[in-house]
Amino acid sequence: MSKFNSSLTDKEQVKEVKNSAKPVRGTVIISGGIIFLLCAFAVSISLGAADINLSTIWNALFNFDGSVTQHQIIWELRFPRIIGAAIVGAAFSVAGALMQGMTRNPLADSGLLGLNAGAVMMLAISFSFFPGLPYVYVVLMSFFGAALGAGIVYGIGSMSRNGLTPLRLVLAGAAVTALLTALSEGIALYFNVGQDMAFWYAGGVSSTRWSHLAIITPIVITMLFIAMRISKSITILSLGEEVAVSLGERTVRTKLISAGVIVVLAGLAVSVVGAVSFVGLIVPHLTRRLVGYDYRWIIPVSAVVGAILVVVADLFARTLNAPFEIPIGALISLIGVPFFLYLARKEVRQYESV
Repeated sequence: MSKFNSSLTDKEQVKEVKNSAKPVRGTVIISGGIIFLLCAFAVSISLGAADINLSTIWNALFNFDGSVTQHQIIWELRFPRIIGAAIVGAAFSVAGALMQGMTRNPLADSGLLGLNAGAVMMLAISFSFFPGLPYVYVVLMSFFGAALGAGIVYGIGSMSRNGLTPLRLVLAGAAVTALLTALSEGIALYFNVGQDMAFWYAGGVSSTRWSHLAIITPIVITMLFIAMRISKSITILSLGEEVAVSLGERTVRTKLISAGVIVVLAGLAVSVVGAVSFVGLIVPHLTRRLVGYDYRWIIPVSAVVGAILVVVADLFARTLNAPFEIPIGALISLIGVPFFLYLARKEVRQYESV
């Protein structure tokens, strides 16, 4: 997926991609984004059903007193949920960026291609058949569900004679997502775990705890590191498989590693926040406009921007109708659905012009 002229030689295309990169802007965005994220942390901890002033937050961080109710709210409820929101945003965004680069599909997103629905279905199965399952096994079930959803979508999408086009992949993703969602809802209703599953359908980070973060944080950091290691290969692959092969790129290896990272990131994110879509669709597109088409910059910038998006969405979810919460998935979909329709219409126009 690239805007560059295919009439250029393979090496010239790679050179054009590198020239499109804006390292200074990328560095500023990452640095400024981290500062903004820290400010958003402070505001998010402060605001909610019970407002807490900044001096109390400071005391809770550096002079924690377990007998003070506000200190307990900060440490046991708000702090882990905000860190969880940032981790989820980074995970979904990097997964989306890798998917779009690997498949050259501008509509790729874990929520649109069946990964999220597959993970939620496995959560429904785990709640129905294995109640009280430790969180680490819930995460493993999410991994398996995400891989299952992706495998079915790619299998169905590849059955056409014309190959796996972006629109065909999204249509297969929509059908599989609907099927897996129906199955998960049916399982939840039959085994009377619908209330337990409601949180994962709507999307939210309110139940995130330190014990959850202790499991997911090291894995997400490892996956982000691997994503950065293969970012150069993803950049070349985004120009087309023929270009990548001609330049000596080991495309099968890159795709397998990338697919593994995507499944793990999507599965982890769903195990925390539920079936939230469009984060991995919106953020990589925005990032490419900001820093160019070199994935060595797209991936880290996507992680920061995605973290900001979900943290801010969680803040609005808690404050727009306090003391009640609005599902994060609903808020992000208000932006994501129009954005998806715009991209889909753009893709249709490109195919009609060919």
